[in-house]
Amino acid sequence: MSVKPPNYAAICEWEHFPHDADLGIRGFGATPAAAFEQAANALMAAITDLTQVRTAKTIDISCSAPTLDILFLDWLNALIYEMAERRMIFGAFEVQIENGRLNGRAHGELISRERHAPAVEVKGATFTELAVTEDQPGRWRAQCVVDV
Repeated sequence: MSVKPPNYAAICEWEHFPHDADLGIRGFGATPAAAFEQAANALMAAITDLTQVRTAKTIDISCSAPTLDILFLDWLNALIYEMAERRMIFGAFEVQIENGRLNGRAHGELISRERHAPAVEVKGATFTELAVTEDQPGRWRAQCVVDV
């Protein structure tokens, strides 16, 4: 069974930003959880065309941290670990955050060099430009630089 990515209104989006030899990723959403999901999309979009990723297998991810910034970093690094360990690529995400604990799901498939044509290998999320902030009411931003 494939999972369709959630349909957030125009307030949910992601983007890349340049940073020397590495790459910045940003996710935006109505909540920190939605921004984390969108940043995960930005992470995957740095690797491949998201439309080529089937969401046939689900991986559960949990982590906890004392601040949203560190929780975001842990979320991304958990995704990177799961990609490397399972040789997977992900195309849809679900995140719930409560009391410093993140429970998430990543939906994806085994990576295919031919079909996914990975552009970069992401080695890890970094503290560089790390921020999780509410830029305006109902508009959260989660960002950091990832080592590629």
